[in-house]
Amino acid sequence: MNAVILTGAVMTHPRRRAAAEAIAAKDPRGRIRVVADPDPSGPPTALRTADPSWSCAGADATHHVVFQDDVLIAENFFPYLEKVAAAVPGEAVAFYEGWEGRNSGVVRLGALTGAHWAYAIDEHVPSLALMLPAEAARGYQRFAAEHGNGWPYDVVIQRYLKALGIPVRIAVPSTVDHDDVPSIAGNSTHGWRRATFFTDRAEFFPEQTDNGACPQFSVVPFYQYGESKCAVRHPDGWEYPDTDRHLRRVGLLDRCDAAFAAADLPGLPEAVCRQVWLTAFATGVVAAGLTERDPEPAVAAAVMDSLGPGGLCEEYTGAELVPMIPLVRDLALTAFAAGRAAHRATAATPRPAPAPGVVVTGGDPAFGAQLARLLTDAGCAAVHAERLDPAAPHLPRTPDAVVHAGDPHDTGYPLADLLADAEKLGARRLIHVGSAAVYRGGGAEDRTEDSVRERPEDAGARPWWDAEEQCRSWGRQTRTPVQIVRRAEPVGPHAPLGGVLADWMLRAWTRRPMTLTEGRRHQIVDHRDLAGALAALLARPAGAEIYNVASAAYDETAFAELVAETARRTPWEQAAAPAPHTPVMSTALITAETGWEPSAAVRDGARAQAQWLACDTHDDLTGLWRTPGAAGSAPESTGARQAADG
Repeated sequence: MNAVILTGAVMTHPRRRAAAEAIAAKDPRGRIRVVADPDPSGPPTALRTADPSWSCAGADATHHVVFQDDVLIAENFFPYLEKVAAAVPGEAVAFYEGWEGRNSGVVRLGALTGAHWAYAIDEHVPSLALMLPAEAARGYQRFAAEHGNGWPYDVVIQRYLKALGIPVRIAVPSTVDHDDVPSIAGNSTHGWRRATFFTDRAEFFPEQTDNGACPQFSVVPFYQYGESKCAVRHPDGWEYPDTDRHLRRVGLLDRCDAAFAAADLPGLPEAVCRQVWLTAFATGVVAAGLTERDPEPAVAAAVMDSLGPGGLCEEYTGAELVPMIPLVRDLALTAFAAGRAAHRATAATPRPAPAPGVVVTGGDPAFGAQLARLLTDAGCAAVHAERLDPAAPHLPRTPDAVVHAGDPHDTGYPLADLLADAEKLGARRLIHVGSAAVYRGGGAEDRTEDSVRERPEDAGARPWWDAEEQCRSWGRQTRTPVQIVRRAEPVGPHAPLGGVLADWMLRAWTRRPMTLTEGRRHQIVDHRDLAGALAALLARPAGAEIYNVASAAYDETAFAELVAETARRTPWEQAAAPAPHTPVMSTALITAETGWEPSAAVRDGARAQAQWLACDTHDDLTGLWRTPGAAGSAPESTGARQAADG
């Protein structure tokens, strides 16, 4: 093994210095120093104290570990830590993962499949007890100075490690736990927090770090904010669908539902039972695909003990959760066994992918790929393509339809080229996804499809109208049916960044005030509802030329509250004067003609967007990380971004 020279710090607030000193004293060699908040009267944030905590790495250190001041440390921790550092010298090592995060699912899968380590999936880095190579520790302060700007500490360090290409290895079980005391960093609103799976004695065995002994899971079920989700790795990145959607995709939802219907359910709310069942069933499916070995009963019980509190800790108090734990655990163990059995019964049966008949183009490639998957879920087998290349082997010949999520400001694939390529490919139909921004400049609300009959005067509306006209003209020339979908501001992962919701979320994450305009109303469309509306149109012959699509409308205050609930709270301020905005549309026409109505849980979609902005964008948003006025930054004005996307 490599020689290890360790230094470390406990980051704290002066009010908790005694607790921090007690943690530092756990190291028998005295290598851990206490680092206090340099501005203890400032806004609560761990980011401020993280800088000196990482930069104090010793000049000759090979590794540096930083603890927060509210931790419990397993017996034998420091000898164990040194052995881990020697075995994996170039990696970040998280000795704690909380039961409320996406990575709780990673720990749970690792424990159930016999792994002692597992690589983290994309999320804020579990930073309660984190060790870095010393060189990386020394570089953190500079990165945070350039890219911090109010973002949460665990998000900044995630982006830093991503930029360096350093993987995050999570201990299974955790050898550090959270001591449940009020959070000075402002995290108490997240509820009762503990480790997913904790051991009170740290043991190291060399075979635990052999090559291949740290899995990187491609599907990870987790329970968070009361909803069951799956992290699913695709070639273009991670997706986080609802677990029932994922199970439907792999052909196991009917078996899941049948087993749930036959189960003896405990005295818990029906929604809790359903979400717990989905999470544990999917965990069983994934685990059975990784190993045939049965998990140790005590381990399985321990990781299912944490499932309920992790998914419900923001909705229930600790006192309310304690009696729920055994009920959730027993239900989860039953569902886990059912999931394993379902995988074994169907693993030998191939499930061919449906042949796509729809091609999705335009806009952000990740948003387009997501839309294609959602259309396929809705029964319209679709594939995403950045360009309509007739030579591309994955594109259907003479597709039934091309769905173009167009943006007139995107010059990467000009609309004229798209239309020419659609004609060459022999597309039988075009649905152009435009924007409600085409209605800007009019005073009325509840705008209907026929309320704009000529080119608008508003500068923000004209580009969208011109794109529609270009599509209509092409349709007349080629005798191809063309339909226009005017969507409200999209909400969900990969949604365009020009909308008010995205702007406010970025402000909330970076502790900047949101500017509210009195009297303004907002309308949004969940990404799943957009796919559902498109599927409803594709399921029938082309009808009307234009349809409005939206999920929900909010007044200014309610919209700001949605951001506070799904991202984090930040001050509000009133705009000095009214600003142009996109009016609210009527969606009566598409409902009357197709029966489509919005059904997605919009709050869940907004939270998914907030999580994506914080945890999944990485350096794609470098320009948006910077606070206005920061050195080197030249962000667009809010008005310009709103005009660009509506």
